[in-house]
Amino acid sequence: MKIAIFHDYIGAIGGGEKLVLTLARGLGADVITTDVDMDSVKKMGYEDLNIVSLGKTLKISPLKQMDASYKFSKCDFSKEYDFFIFSGNWAHFGAKKHKPNLYYCHTPTRAFYDLYEVYLKNHSFFVSIAFMIWVQLHKKISEYYLSHVNKIVTNSRNTQKRIQKYFHQDAEVIYPPVDTSKYKFEEYGDFWLSVNRLYPEKRIELQIEAFRQMPEQRLVIVGGYAKGDHASEYASKLINDLPENVILLGSVSEDKLIELYATCKGHITTAMDEDFGMTPIESMAAGKPVVAVKEGGYLESMIDGSTGTLVEANVESIVNVIKIVSTNPERYKDACIKRAKTFDTSEFIRKIRGVIEK
Repeated sequence: MKIAIFHDYIGAIGGGEKLVLTLARGLGADVITTDVDMDSVKKMGYEDLNIVSLGKTLKISPLKQMDASYKFSKCDFSKEYDFFIFSGNWAHFGAKKHKPNLYYCHTPTRAFYDLYEVYLKNHSFFVSIAFMIWVQLHKKISEYYLSHVNKIVTNSRNTQKRIQKYFHQDAEVIYPPVDTSKYKFEEYGDFWLSVNRLYPEKRIELQIEAFRQMPEQRLVIVGGYAKGDHASEYASKLINDLPENVILLGSVSEDKLIELYATCKGHITTAMDEDFGMTPIESMAAGKPVVAVKEGGYLESMIDGSTGTLVEANVESIVNVIKIVSTNPERYKDACIKRAKTFDTSEFIRKIRGVIEK
């Protein structure tokens, strides 16, 4: 069976990109996308895959999203493949022409649904008006193409609830894959690690402000953003206001990331109602404790008090917990490694194959 996986665009390294490329390798599938940053692909170690680009998108939001949606709706690979998988917010615009199919939904587009008010508040009056118009139009078109999806699979019970609420459809939960064999423990070093795109919904400012209050601790942040997307202004503010004990590395190679997990003291993540979140699993696979906000997919991936600690999404709570966990991070090691193995790649590929066969 010849399979194609459609994904919005491959730019800054993130969980969605890792999932798609892992799935492509596991199924022997091709990847069809728009923008492709081959440097990021190489850093993730997936340069051997066949990645087809539909062409570059416009770089200004929301024209970028509209352009990607249009490209997927107009392309036609129906005679070249036997089965189609969609990933991201816009790739499912290809569902009408490409069947049979399944949609691995990381989340209903958050700007359209649960984070609509948050996005609205973060823009000026005139930008907000344009944003509202775009959402009203693009949301309806998106839901039309969604009606051509045969099956929805998602990454967590948290996202499953969103899909039921906003799409009024049932989705099967298959947790995202982590190749736990790649991650290793070396030491509990002198820094905490944060791995996320520099996006507002990741609430990285909470991490920075917490460590600003703990000059004796160090924080290393890995992650970037795509120029022209909704995060450009937010990312610029972060970059220009870092305390001395916080280092921003940007995107790094997969080997470098594995080394950082192996040598960090622990991992911190603060995303707003995260869909699932793969970075806690990666950290746990390296035997490192996780401090995560008490929301979203972290409630499913972590065992509070055993693989780390879940905290309220405020600076004071984060500061208190980081100090406590830092005194004895090794106490979490065995539980972390055991928990991570339940999310291994082999299990993910097996379950996706089962859905395709059905």
